[in-house]
Amino acid sequence: MKIGSIDLDDTIMIVAEIGNNHEGSVSIAEEMIGRAAEAGADAVKFQTIDPVQLVSPSQGQRLEQLERFQLSEGAYCHLADVARRENIEFLSTPFYMDAVPLLADLVPAFKIASGDNDFIPLIEAVAGTCKPILLSTGMSDLETIRTSVQSIDSVWQNACPFLNKPLADIVLMHCVSSYPTFPQDANIGFMGELSTFNRTLGYSDHTIGYKAAMMSVALGARVIEKHFTLDKNYSDFRDHKISCDPVELKDFCSHIREADLLVGEGAKQILQCERSTHDAARRSIVASRDLRAGEVLNCEDLTWLRPRVGSPPGHESDFLGRTLKISIPRGEPVALDHLV
Repeated sequence: MKIGSIDLDDTIMIVAEIGNNHEGSVSIAEEMIGRAAEAGADAVKFQTIDPVQLVSPSQGQRLEQLERFQLSEGAYCHLADVARRENIEFLSTPFYMDAVPLLADLVPAFKIASGDNDFIPLIEAVAGTCKPILLSTGMSDLETIRTSVQSIDSVWQNACPFLNKPLADIVLMHCVSSYPTFPQDANIGFMGELSTFNRTLGYSDHTIGYKAAMMSVALGARVIEKHFTLDKNYSDFRDHKISCDPVELKDFCSHIREADLLVGEGAKQILQCERSTHDAARRSIVASRDLRAGEVLNCEDLTWLRPRVGSPPGHESDFLGRTLKISIPRGEPVALDHLV
C-alpha cells in the first residue's frame, strides 16, 4: 500500500501527531510541521474539528477549549502547502461530516479516530473518497473493528471500482485510548490477533518512550503514530505532556528505523553477511584415520570436520561399502572421485 510518496512495503511511515497541540495558532502549526520534518517524521497529522459538531452544548468548558484550538478551513489548505514545501505528508482526522470533502483534496489518506471507529456515517463518507484509511482501534472489540472494516469495504466496492482492488486500503492501527498508556495496558500482543484481518497494521502509540513502538514494528506495524509538541510545558493542555518534543521525536524516529532494520524482510535464507562464515562453520565428511588405496569404507572410517570443502553430513551412504582408489590422510575430505 502507498500513502502519498510512502510505500509501506518498503518504509515504515512515522506520523507526528500534532493534533491540537498548536492550540489554534497557525504560526505554531507551521513551526511544528518544519520541526517534525527535521526530526525525521514522514507525515504530520492534525485534527479537523468543528466544536459544535463534536460535543454537546452541555459541555461548556470543553466547547470553549475546542473553540480556542479550532483552525479555519482555509488554514488547513495553507498548512498542507507548508507540508509540501517541507517534503512531509499532510494528514488530518475529520471530526465532522463536512470536513471529509474539505480534506479530500489535501490528504493522501484519512485517519479515523478511535472515538469514531463506530461512527458509521463518517466512516462511509471517508471510504467514498477512495483514499487509504488509517482506522484507529482504541476502545473497541473485534466485532466493532469487523463492522467498521466491512462498512469501508462495502462503500469502496461500489465507489472505487476504477482502483481494481476488491478490498479497501486500510491500515488497522492498534491503539489504547489512555493518555499516557502504561506498560501493563499497552497490549502490544493484540497485533497478532489484529493481523487476522489481513490488512496492513499500524500502531498509535500513547506510551512514554519508544519501546512499545519498536515492539509493534517486530509484530508487523508499518505505520507508527506518536504525539508531537514543541514544548511539553507549553500549556496545561494534557496532550503536551504525553507528546514527544523535537529532540525526543528525532530519537523516536531513529529507534523505529533501527527496529525496521532489525526485523528485515522476514524470509529465512542464507544472508550475504553469512557467506564468509558459512563454509568455515560447516562440516565436511573426512577420513577419520589415514586411509589406504584399496580399502573398503565403513562407518568407522569417516568423521566430520570443519571447514566445508567436501561433501556435507548426510551423504555418508554415498561412500560406505565402496573401495578407495587413492590413499587419503586423516582429516582430509572424502570425495566421490576418490572411489573405484
